[in-house]
Amino acid sequence: MKKSEIILFETKDKEVTLSVPMDGDTVWLSQAQMAELFNTTKQNVSLHANNCFKEGELDMKSVVKDFLTTASEGKKYKTKHYNLDVIISEATV
Repeated sequence: MKKSEIILFETKDKEVTLSVPMDGDTVWLSQAQMAELFNTTKQNVSLHANNCFKEGELDMKSVVKDFLTTASEGKKYKTKHYNLDVIISEATV
């Protein structure tokens, strides 16, 4: 796969559709995307991720990356994205 290639995933009933940035050998999701994927809130995703960092399960510097996101009005924002290690960790909660 090419760097920054966009891949779409959706369930059979089309409840979840995610645009997933690829970078190197991993995928990256925002807290909002993980909340949608796991049917929870961004606050729960943040709480669990922060616990993983505090307990040393994951190293924040290697699993968190800022991506630029363009809002509907055209303004660009930095949005934290989490790699596959964090996504898997969230899935086990």
